[in-house]
Formats: sequence, C-alpha cells, structure tokens
Amino acid sequence: MPINASLPQELLRKKRMGGALSAAEISELVTGITDGSLKDAQVGALAMAICTRGMSAAETTALTLAMRDSGQVLEWHAAGFDAPILDKHSTGGVGDLVSLALGPMLAACGAYVPMLSGRGLGHTGGTLDKLEAIPGYQVEVGLPQLRDVLREAGVAIVGAGADLAPADRRLYGIRDITGTVESIALISASILSKKLAAHPDALVLDIKTGSGALMPTLAAARELAVSLVDIAARAGLPARALISDMNQALAPSVGNALEVHCALRYLRGDARPARLHQLTVQLGAELLCMAGIASDAADAQHRLLAALDSGAAALRFARMVVALGGPLDLLENADKHLPIAPVIGPVFAQCEGWIGAVDARALGLAVVGMGGGRTRPGQAIDYRVGLDRVAELGSKVDAHTPLAIIHAADAAAHARAAAQLRAAFSIGNSAVALPTLVYECVHATP
Repeated sequence: MPINASLPQELLRKKRMGGALSAAEISELVTGITDGSLKDAQVGALAMAICTRGMSAAETTALTLAMRDSGQVLEWHAAGFDAPILDKHSTGGVGDLVSLALGPMLAACGAYVPMLSGRGLGHTGGTLDKLEAIPGYQVEVGLPQLRDVLREAGVAIVGAGADLAPADRRLYGIRDITGTVESIALISASILSKKLAAHPDALVLDIKTGSGALMPTLAAARELAVSLVDIAARAGLPARALISDMNQALAPSVGNALEVHCALRYLRGDARPARLHQLTVQLGAELLCMAGIASDAADAQHRLLAALDSGAAALRFARMVVALGGPLDLLENADKHLPIAPVIGPVFAQCEGWIGAVDARALGLAVVGMGGGRTRPGQAIDYRVGLDRVAELGSKVDAHTPLAIIHAADAAAHARAAAQLRAAFSIGNSAVALPTLVYECVHATP
C-alpha cells in the first residue's frame, strides 16, 4: 500500500518500520507538530520511532531545517550589525559557567554575541537560572530590546523566544516524558534548529562527556559532535565542537548565585580557576578564528586574554546586566545584590587522602535536592543554595581541607547534602593523574 502523505499515521508507520522519510514528509510532520494537528500521542510515536530506528544524515538535516523554519529566523546584518555574530552551546554540565564569561570576552574582541540560552535540566545547571539570581535581570525579551542590548553591550544572554523553532519546544517537552531524550538525531535537531533560527555567523559547541554529562562515554560524545558539526555545515553554518571532560565540576562553584559570583571573580581577575579558564579561552579561540577576527589560535588567545586583563570583558558584562534590568554596581558590589544562603558550612571526608574519582552527576543532584534546580516544570528555584570551593580530582582532603562548602536553606538540607557529597567523592591513599580537559576538536567532514 503506498504511503498517503495526508495520513500522518502512515508516515509514523513508515519510520517505525525503518523506512527513510523524505524532506517533504518530514516537513509535513513538523508542520503538524507546530500547528497542533499532530496529536501528542502521534508526536510521542514519532519520537520513539526516531529514537529506536535512527535517522540518516539527510533525514536529520531535513528535520533540523524544518524545525528552524517552523518559526522566525533572526536577521542581524540587515539590521545594521556590521561585525561577526558568534554563538556557543554546551550540552550541559556541573559548574559550567563558561557562557557568563565567554560572551563578554567575545564582545570585547569585537563580535556581537546574542546568546540564546536555556534553563537547567535534570542535574545540569541552566544559564538563564544563574542570571535570574541577579535582581531585576530580564531573561525574556523581545527582538527590539535584544537588538538594543546588543548595540549597548555587544552581548545579550537571554532566553529563546516562543517564536524561535516552536516545533522544538513542543517536541522537546514530549521527548522528556517519553524517554526519547538520548537520540542523537533528536538532540542534533533540537540544538541546531534553535541555533540556526538565531542565525549566527559561527558556532562553537562544547560536548561534555563523563559522569556529569548527557553523553557519558567518549564514543557517544564524538558521535554527537560529528552529527552536529556536519549538519550545521549542510545548513551553511560554520561550526566546530570541542569534546570536554565532565568527570568533575568545571568550576569550584555549583549553584546559581554562587556561579554568578565565580564568573564575576573570573572577569575581574580575582580568581581564574585553571580548568574553567582553559576551556573558556579554547572555545573562544575557535570562534575568533572561524569569524576571521583572529589569524590563528595564538592570536585569538592573546585577544581574549587582553579583553580579560584590560577589564573590557568585565565592563561588557556590567553593561549587559544594566541593559537587561539588573543593578548598576553588580560588578563592584555583588555581595550586596546576590542572595546568600542562611546556613553555610564545610563538609569533610570521612578519611584523609586524595580524591581519585568524583560522581559529578551526584554533585548536581545535591544542589537540585537543596532547591537549586527543578524536579518538575515551572518549579521555583532557590538561587542561594549550592556548593562552593568544590575539591578537584587529585587534590588532598583532610580535617582542615573540606570537600566543599555547602550553602543551604536550613540545617537539615545541609546535612542531607553533606551525606550526598561524601558518597560522591572517592578517596584514595595516593594522588591520581589528572584527566584531560579537552579530548579533541571536531570539524565538519569535508
């Protein structure tokens, strides 16, 4: 029996049976997702069929482009922005505050950075949740205000509006409740449909791997990285992907207000944690080279460090905060504005030794358990809570050196988090070799 394109169930059956969908068929299904004519059960069936049967590169590209075209595609250069438009995306991690530092650094190097970010998911923190710890900061803005902020600060870290890739918004919600989040094709289409709708000139992707990552193995992270850069290339967007380690927290702070504090210290030059600094500069260097702002990696790194050391990047962050409704003096007086937890105290290991392994996912879940993340959609977040001075792999802990400083809402929450942290760290009798931070950089297949 031939496929009847007017019957979505026949297209679903075709995919379930392992058939390849044409670009026209995929477009028809995406239209149904967007306008609601494809019911929730059918969208779930489509997600399950894709998850179990997979998609070819051509199918995934068609899905990505159809989802991009389900809403508005932003135009920058036609609106008078005469410098490269750059963007970065991370697959999510623990203590990953790179966006807060890198966006202003790129802007100080002469780029425009409209960074459309998301909220926390599961054990991973969300950039928008971190920024909402700043009093008055607006993460939801219209396109005219977004353009104004970019003209003022060069960087705007905000949420993707409802008009950008609306098909992804609905499909993502259904994937979350149908156990189909891990599909490489669906992850690729979800990430890139929004990024293509935001329409940057170049994109760098940070693909995490390890105990705190969506992709726990290096092989899975590499498969996703290749899919993303190849599909971006087919869509005309230059992209590169770094595969980075998430077997421990990236920064020593985990939790919304604490991560903002850490980013401010980084931008001011008070403290630049080595792993956070290395990854931030390496991601930024890839973007500056792709955009033609820098001639090579050494030139790019020199420009990024100059933006930091001169204070230009910190000033860009401060301008962005003010333009989006935040306080004028956040950079100088963060303690006056960012919320502080009422119970703050250390947690120590039960024995002396060297940290040999960390369950990074457990660290993130400990923060969620204190109220610093969501266990259901729309749940309010306690921006005060989290972990600070988190010990790194290979470091020695004893009666004077804690695993972390816990910031909690009350003593009971502090005690629960302390037990979780002790279980998350493995303590040995000797020091271990530190893991590689960046495993490789993936370019599009020629």
